[in-house]
Amino acid sequence: MDYTPSLKKKYLEEITPALVKEFDYKSVMQVPRLEKIVLNQGVGRAIADKKMIEVAQSELTAIAGQKAIQTLSKKDISNFKLRKKMPIGVKVTLRRERMYEFLERLISVALPRIRDFNGIAAKLDGRGNYTLGITEQIIFQEIEIDKIHSIIGLEVSFVTSANSDEEGLALLKKFGLPFKKN
Repeated sequence: MDYTPSLKKKYLEEITPALVKEFDYKSVMQVPRLEKIVLNQGVGRAIADKKMIEVAQSELTAIAGQKAIQTLSKKDISNFKLRKKMPIGVKVTLRRERMYEFLERLISVALPRIRDFNGIAAKLDGRGNYTLGITEQIIFQEIEIDKIHSIIGLEVSFVTSANSDEEGLALLKKFGLPFKKN
């Protein structure tokens, strides 16, 4: 018996038929889908302290459940004391089952732990993709608060196959992302 994440089942059984009705698609293959989730953490302070990048990498690996890789600078910038190919951040790309598992943990566990939370802004990028900025990594239960050196924010980007913001927003709402009421 194969394991299927509950959000993937929900997508196949509930979300797809609902979006076919809502947007009058002729085929279920036209229904937008979540292609990947990218977690990105910029660690500018890593220029001065090399240990910061390793700590950020281990924390992002724990959050995602998949090994995070370091991102390197592309050019020299003397004002920031930055050299080409210096590590300045970490990222991880989630697809398939891990993507759905992370999304479920984000919606049901992490977002409700944000102080004074009243929803996320419904501002997409024009192509049906959405980026959510999280100011503290401690909202994830995988991070042990006692072992935190510093609080670092991260970006969570949802990449969809939607053709417009309207379709992308409808898809993400059906998944259960808590958007603010207008």
